[in-house]
Amino acid sequence: MKQTIPYKIYLEEQEMPKQWYNVRADMKKKPAPILNPGTLKPVALEELSKIFCTELAAQELDDTTPYFDIPGEIRDFYKMYRPSPLVRAYCLEKKLDTPAHIYYKFEGNNTSGSHKLNSAIAQAYYAKKQGLKGVTTETGAGQWGTALSMACAYLDLDCQVYMVKCSYEQKPFRREVMRTYGAQVTPSPSMNTEIGRKINAEFPGTTGSLGCAISEAVEAAVSQEGYRYVLGSVLTQVLLHQSVIGLETKAALDKYGIKADTIIGCAGGGSNLGGLISPFVGQMLRGEADYDIIAVEPASCPSLTRGVYAYDFCDTGKVCPLTKMYTLGSGFIPSANHSGGLRYHGMSSVVSELYDQGYLTARSVEQTEVFRAAQTFAKVEGILPAPESSHAIKVAIDEAMKCKETGKEKTIVFGLTGTGYFDMMAYQKFNDGEMKDYIPSEEELARSFASLPKAD
Repeated sequence: MKQTIPYKIYLEEQEMPKQWYNVRADMKKKPAPILNPGTLKPVALEELSKIFCTELAAQELDDTTPYFDIPGEIRDFYKMYRPSPLVRAYCLEKKLDTPAHIYYKFEGNNTSGSHKLNSAIAQAYYAKKQGLKGVTTETGAGQWGTALSMACAYLDLDCQVYMVKCSYEQKPFRREVMRTYGAQVTPSPSMNTEIGRKINAEFPGTTGSLGCAISEAVEAAVSQEGYRYVLGSVLTQVLLHQSVIGLETKAALDKYGIKADTIIGCAGGGSNLGGLISPFVGQMLRGEADYDIIAVEPASCPSLTRGVYAYDFCDTGKVCPLTKMYTLGSGFIPSANHSGGLRYHGMSSVVSELYDQGYLTARSVEQTEVFRAAQTFAKVEGILPAPESSHAIKVAIDEAMKCKETGKEKTIVFGLTGTGYFDMMAYQKFNDGEMKDYIPSEEELARSFASLPKAD
């Protein structure tokens, strides 16, 4: 008798991961080391600890330990919203009339509205454990800033957030949630920091970028005693914490004997994608299984599909260490699209190296197509998705329609990173027909590539 798969696959509380998985441990060719921009030598723990909490700096540099125990205090916090459900998108399958089986891992079932809380509580915990007063950070769409403000409020830490200016203006309610949790929120680039003033002078009227906001947050951290900087994506420590997404996804699939064929995630800095795919890529690296993994990025900020694999600064102000990654250049300022969480010039070093080795492919999509897919999904699945997540929805629908054309069954899994209820200005632009697509020219990218540091 054929087994019936429920709409929502829930793990029991005791089945929630007790360890984070570090995919770097299974990579034969590791991501290139982080470099000191002055000496061009690998950054030491002592140097990195001046920016990050010591324990987080150690996690960042560790590429040999396969598993890290999740502290009990963090697991207790996770239990408020984890394990999160793996949902069979039966209604979407019916709407598309496809033989494909579509599943999505839903990370929007917490007040922050996204997966970002998985790493926010971890980073805040280690800051508190170290005896710090507070942390500084940047946020694009506001999901990371919201998550971090929640985590800091829970642990009684000060939280200072530099929010990309266009998102600060587009998403006022997300900003107010952060302030409700006690965070200080500043539009970036601001006039509060030396780097912010410099960027404003060089790019008058700029709408900002994650690279700009990172520079300001780092400057704010190092200029205040008892503070450290925390980041919501890109870093290997973040991908480590986010591995709970993929570990739960795999456990839920295994519970019903389901083998994924295609795994899809939106890609900005790499936190959601890296967390979702980590255990599956681990299987591929060990020769245990094979998957078709697709990273989906905005056509307006296409670091994987049009970037170069090179050492670059993680921030526009060029105060952070150098990381080898697929990048558009740290000076690249993306257009003010409505997927603020994906407006970053580079990609995680782990995701970049896996992409370079051929373990995943990448596609770029335009934002009007993304919002059409979001609307389709919302109408039949009952969740208004975040614009970032909707990039994955778009390609999941594309893959499902290929199955319809060929008549072949396939199991598609994608990450629904969060909800879009604070993104209504974006949906308004789409509904009013005012949303525009933007694709950077080759000339724009060439100018940005020309400023890459000579570090290879």
